[in-house]
Amino acid sequence: MPVTAPTATSDLALPSPAAQAERLIALGVHETAGLSAAELRAFATSATGERGGLLVVHPELAPASALAPLLRHDGRPGFLVTDMPDADRFAPLDTIELPGTPLYLLTGLDRGDHLANRSPNEALPALTAEARTPLLLAEGIHWVLQQPAALERNHCFMTIGSRLRKANGTLDARTPAIWISNGTGRDGRERRNAPKVGWCWAGNRHTWLGFASATGRTS
Repeated sequence: MPVTAPTATSDLALPSPAAQAERLIALGVHETAGLSAAELRAFATSATGERGGLLVVHPELAPASALAPLLRHDGRPGFLVTDMPDADRFAPLDTIELPGTPLYLLTGLDRGDHLANRSPNEALPALTAEARTPLLLAEGIHWVLQQPAALERNHCFMTIGSRLRKANGTLDARTPAIWISNGTGRDGRERRNAPKVGWCWAGNRHTWLGFASATGRTS
């Protein structure tokens, strides 16, 4: 089967902040976060001048484990791999400062297709050199919730802004990613084509995984 050319994520227009707020409300994300629907709508109203921004609920309020099952692809719900039960312990890198507000905007989203076939260890300095910030796992899930076309077979992405720091201070070698399951192994055939939240080794390369990033975060 031929590999299709990827959709340029720069060509994808995000829904308006108001539409994004309604999407999160319909999914019950505000209830998970302990926020009211009115709070999301008010923030969206204040952000109407921000073009191309992704509305994000702070990961401490809406963690990846709660968001992953809300994903959909080909009619199948998303899932978190069984060997990543500690997904919510993956925290922002020390170089990433999140807004201290329950809601914020991510601007200038890009899937990082041009970095495919680099390892996470190689991609991070490349993003830094481009003055871009890598997405967190929960941010990446927010993106696919609002813009499912951002996730394509053979053109999926990693979210290397989230890393797990071990007790000795070193980083766990796992790096989070979001892709589409082939329905093999522990995934199960019933999950073929489902959105999959998992991980890859920090030193490994994958031709089908880009590195999602943004230009900034604003509250």
